[in-house]
Amino acid sequence: KQKIKPLERIGIDQFDNIATHTQKGIDFIERFGGFIRDRSAIEVEYALKLRRLVKNYQPKKSKEDEENEFSSLIAFKNVLKEVADLAGQREVVAENLQNQVLQGILLLAKNLREERKKALNQGASLTQSLHTQIGTLDRAKRSYEKAFREAEKAIESYHKADADFHLSRADVEKQRVNMNIRNSQSEDAKSEYANQLQITNKQQQQHYQIALPEVFNRLQELDEKRTRGMKEFIKRSADVEYEVSPIIAHCLEGIVKAADSINEKDDSMIVIEKYQSGFQPPGDIPFEDLSKPDPDAANNSQTHNSSTGLNHMTGKGTTKDKLKKRVGIFGIFTGNKNNLSTDGLKEDFSDLPPTQRRKKLTAKVQELQQKVAQEQAASDGLMKMKGVYEANSMLGDPRTVEEQLNESVNRLDRLRHELLRYQKLLEQANNQSFIQHSPQSNRVIQNGQRSSRHSNGSSNHENSHEDNGEDHPDDAGSLSRSASESSVQQAQNGLNINNNGSASPESGLGTSHTSLPGSGQGSTNEQPMNEEFYEADTPLGTCRALYPFDATSEGSIPMSEGEELQVIEVDQGDGWTRVRRFSSKGWEEGFVPTSYIECTLYA
Repeated sequence: KQKIKPLERIGIDQFDNIATHTQKGIDFIERFGGFIRDRSAIEVEYALKLRRLVKNYQPKKSKEDEENEFSSLIAFKNVLKEVADLAGQREVVAENLQNQVLQGILLLAKNLREERKKALNQGASLTQSLHTQIGTLDRAKRSYEKAFREAEKAIESYHKADADFHLSRADVEKQRVNMNIRNSQSEDAKSEYANQLQITNKQQQQHYQIALPEVFNRLQELDEKRTRGMKEFIKRSADVEYEVSPIIAHCLEGIVKAADSINEKDDSMIVIEKYQSGFQPPGDIPFEDLSKPDPDAANNSQTHNSSTGLNHMTGKGTTKDKLKKRVGIFGIFTGNKNNLSTDGLKEDFSDLPPTQRRKKLTAKVQELQQKVAQEQAASDGLMKMKGVYEANSMLGDPRTVEEQLNESVNRLDRLRHELLRYQKLLEQANNQSFIQHSPQSNRVIQNGQRSSRHSNGSSNHENSHEDNGEDHPDDAGSLSRSASESSVQQAQNGLNINNNGSASPESGLGTSHTSLPGSGQGSTNEQPMNEEFYEADTPLGTCRALYPFDATSEGSIPMSEGEELQVIEVDQGDGWTRVRRFSSKGWEEGFVPTSYIECTLYA
């Protein structure tokens, strides 16, 4: 016997319900396809909005920001890159959903509709054929019933005629013939009915046991195919997400890595390097005793006020525009005002603060050195080519290279001239910084209140000679006037020297060799550095170095982190402390930044 599938057990009268169920199943999978379509559209829109977000928040590029990029800004740029990559992965998800899931659903729904239509048409054809056969059987049965009744009636009429003696023999014979005819017709109708009944039963059995179950089996396979396809497409939509999840995880790791790369200390140092001016803060305003008129006092007051006012303007943080205006008024730095570079600065960067100017000049010198090296290499190449052409004229004409060689030599001469010019400017800027940040320049006597043991450095010695050609180490007023007048004179020449300023640890000390205080030539306060001298100079306490310090200015000494030193003179408000230590070379004395040490003074 043929195995009957579960769907066949529903019953032959449920064919219409099965057809309705399969139609709802196909509608359902098409609705799932609509869900995938809308989800893909949302993914595309999400990716588009992410890319627009990245574009809107992309930092504007500038040459200054590229040179001094904060770690937070770099991290934010990396975050934007990762978000853009995330947008790309959402686009991949949308594309795979459309190509691998939605297209499959639409194709499956189309095939299911076609198969269902064929199955329903076949079922309808079988049903119509069965109904037609049943109709034929009904007609045959009615014909048999009619013939049977007429035959019975003809037999009854014959028996009545045969029993009636009043009828003639011919009438009786007529009734007998009619009876025989009716009986024959009844037998023929009976045979036709039996034949149609046999055909109908066979067709009905074929219909309900073979043909219609096959239709049901096809509908069952169709419905199971739809259900199985629904399962596979749901899994496939999840696989689309799984495929991009490693890349998405990598993007998220990149965002976390970008966040970890942010260093607040480095950003602070960038700000310090960017806005570090190198100007010294203004010195103390001297007391003017009006009861003792002194012609030099008025000059000192005027000179000090000029220097103080100038330093007061430069002591605060100023913008580039303010610096340009200030330079134009006071003429602190020399140079051609109309000779500007592409970034709005003067070619010699004289409109920048000292520290920023040195950085710009150093970068310019390095740039010119690279250009000179490149141009020199090009010139050497042309020389070699010319020599080869001269040795073998078959390879080329030397005159074709000579013009290029001349141009290269001219460019090289211009670059070297420009390099020499900027090297001189850089040397001048470094010399200005050397004078400005020397510890001895901060130890000049002011108001006659104090004098460092070794305050007569080389700069004061030179300024003293400029004034009167002599040194007056014991004359406090003469030293004070000399320092003040020297400050004003140098400010007019493009310098800004503050004799009472404080050089912070980040202020950019000069690049002179390490030396002891009072090492300037011609200093009358110079004393021998020996053990007897230090025995007489009782230490005030001890100090420990919190940070390493490289002595780059005159009178300062280097120290390493954690090193113990003796304090022989405390900070007098200028930001420097005089210390000494004993090494293999003997006693060493010099200045160190107060902010770099931790002092413990004796009671």
